[in-house]
Amino acid sequence: MNTEVGKDLEKVKRLLDDASTVAIPTETVYGLAANGRDPEAISKIYLAKQRPLSNPLILHYKDAKSAFDDVLNVPKNANILAEKFWPGPLTMLLEKKSLVPDAVTAGKSRVAIRVPAHETCQLLLQKLSYPVAAPSANIYGRISPTCAEHVRNQLNTRIPYILDGGPCLKGIESTIIGFEQGKIMIYRLGSVTIEDLKSCTNAEVFYIESNAQKDEAPITSGMVKHHYAPNTPMFSSEDLDRSIDLSNCGYIGFDKPHPDFHTSNQFLLNDTGLMDVAASQLYRAFHIMDAKNFKRLYITWLPEKGIGRSINDRIKRAIQKNKP
Repeated sequence: MNTEVGKDLEKVKRLLDDASTVAIPTETVYGLAANGRDPEAISKIYLAKQRPLSNPLILHYKDAKSAFDDVLNVPKNANILAEKFWPGPLTMLLEKKSLVPDAVTAGKSRVAIRVPAHETCQLLLQKLSYPVAAPSANIYGRISPTCAEHVRNQLNTRIPYILDGGPCLKGIESTIIGFEQGKIMIYRLGSVTIEDLKSCTNAEVFYIESNAQKDEAPITSGMVKHHYAPNTPMFSSEDLDRSIDLSNCGYIGFDKPHPDFHTSNQFLLNDTGLMDVAASQLYRAFHIMDAKNFKRLYITWLPEKGIGRSINDRIKRAIQKNKP
């Protein structure tokens, strides 16, 4: 049976209460949600996504109090950052209480928690008596979805319902952080930048770059080496091979077109140079250009600052499968 797309919050609640999986909108990307207290429901996420059981999930809560109630200790900087960025695209990795199923954390002692800012998602969470586990609503390793159509293109017939909340505002996943000896450790770059974290705490901030292969157990979501990738082979524009026919190749640029590609074969993330807008358009560009069945896709790097670092991280992972 084809997956239904709609805006019926009560139907979504019934499905989640019945241990089913449902795609829901967040401000980052669409998530594949299930009851975060129910191991049976959580197992259906892994099945629908074809996600390795060793890869932990993120729990989504209606507010900071509910989120912090599920962990053992809340560092001072966690409270500061929650006050600043929740609801919003920041995930914290903290020691879990026993009521959090091991199925969520892949047996690890820390759980990833966040409070999403999307209005429709919040309306849903307010109706539930439990948090929802929700990784991105796509086949594992493929392009994350930023609208309901993207979800349906990948998960049609695998799940019963997609809650349509329109296009995602941020367009890339949340930043995931942890706390070690007063330091803030970034495990996944995202919509909250290194500069954002430094601006409201006195802590040192470190990025833990993971090169974990797909068969290794990551610390948290989004840390495998190859991820977020279209089916079309993608390469950096720095590696442009002019010996091949570029008329059947596509180009994703930042703010300027590339002279070697036909105009119709290009997608600019933002022609005015705004990196926040570029971030919101990144996966949309991946989906659109992948559907054109080019022989290859080339993509430019963005300035390595602010959210540009996070965009470059997604690009790096998308092109990784084509590395020797």
